[in-house]
Amino acid sequence: MNISNFSMANKLITGRDSLIQLPEEVARLGMKKPLIVTDKVLIEAGVVKQVQDLLSIEAGIFSDVNPEPEVEIVEHCVTVINNGNYDGLIAVGGGSAIDIAKASAVMATNSGTIDQYFGTNLVQEAGLPLIAIPTTAGTGSEVTNISILSDLKEQVKKGIVSPYLLPNVAIVSPMMTLTCPPKVTAASGVDALVHAVEAYISKFASPVTDALAIGAMKLIAKNLPKAFANPEHIEAREAMITGSLMAGLAFGNAGVGAVHALAYPLGGRFHMAHGVSNSLLLPYVMKWNKIACLERFRDIAEALGEKTDSLNDDEAAEAAIQAMIRICRYVEIPQSLREFDIPETALPELAQEAFKQTRLLKNNPRSLSLKDIESIYHAAY
Repeated sequence: MNISNFSMANKLITGRDSLIQLPEEVARLGMKKPLIVTDKVLIEAGVVKQVQDLLSIEAGIFSDVNPEPEVEIVEHCVTVINNGNYDGLIAVGGGSAIDIAKASAVMATNSGTIDQYFGTNLVQEAGLPLIAIPTTAGTGSEVTNISILSDLKEQVKKGIVSPYLLPNVAIVSPMMTLTCPPKVTAASGVDALVHAVEAYISKFASPVTDALAIGAMKLIAKNLPKAFANPEHIEAREAMITGSLMAGLAFGNAGVGAVHALAYPLGGRFHMAHGVSNSLLLPYVMKWNKIACLERFRDIAEALGEKTDSLNDDEAAEAAIQAMIRICRYVEIPQSLREFDIPETALPELAQEAFKQTRLLKNNPRSLSLKDIESIYHAAY
C-alpha cells in the first residue's frame, strides 16, 4: 500500500499585513515572556523592532545566530532560555534563526545533550511554543520538521528530524523580506528552487507535494530575477516568499536528495552558505539524475518557462538543466567550487562525507556510489 503523510506548522498566516496577528498568536499560545531569536543584522536593519513594537509584554532578545549555525549556539540559547525563564520563542530571520529556535525550543524541555537527538524521531517531548517569522524567501524552515546544525568538531552538518520541531505558528509576510540584500535574495531564492526540484523528483513525492513543487518552480523562476534586480519590488517579493513556502511544504514531506547530501559537507568543512552550495551543485546533480526521471524533467522545464512541445524527453530534460543554469547566472550564483578556493584534493573526503548522508540519498531518484558522488564534485569543480 502506498501511503503519504503530510505535515506542516500547526497554523499558517500569510499576506502582506499578516504580522499584525502576532500579538493574538502570542496570547493564544500562552506566552507571558517570549524570547526573540534573531541575528544582529536584522536588529540593525530595524526588522526586529517591527516585532517588538507589536508586543505589549516583555520579550528578550537572543541575537547570536550566525549564517551557518553551530550546535554550540543552540546550547547557548537554551542557557539563556532557562536563566531568563522564557516561556516561548519567536524566531525572526532566515533558516538559521528558525533552525536555532526550533532546536532550542525542544532542548529546553527535553533532557540530555543535543547530540542524542540528531536523527529521525528521537525527540521525546514537545518543545516550548514557537512562532516562526521568515525574513528570507528560501529555506521554508517555518513549515518543516527539521533543524540543520553544524558540528564544528566533525566539520559536518547534522539534522534533527521530529514532528516536535514544527512551529506552532508561521507568519509569512513579504514585508519582512524587503531588507534582504541581493546576494542573500539570490542564494535563498535558488535554494527554494532546489527544494522544489528535489521534492518533485523524490522517490517519496505525492500528488500533493507535486502540485506544491511545480507551483513553487513557476513562481520562483518568474520572480527571482525581479526580486534580485529590484529589492523593493513588493509583488516579486510576495511571489518569492509564497514560492519558498510552497517549496518548504513540498520538501518537508517528500524530502530532498543528492543536492543536499553533497552540499552538507561543503557547509560543514568550508562554511559555504547553504543556499550557495545547493545552488552551485544543482545543475550537476540534475545531469546525473536526468535519466532516472526524464518525464519529470520535462515538467520541470515547462515550470521554468521552457517550450517543450517539439522536444523529445531527453531534449526537454536538457532544457530544464539549461534553464536552471540560466537562472543561476541571472542572479550571479557562482558556477564552480574552485571559485571558493576549495582544494581539488579535498574532493575525495567531501565525497566520503556526502556518501554518509543516507537520510537524504534514499530520496534521490538515481542511486549514487561513492565514486559517482566524487565524479559530481569533480564536474562542479
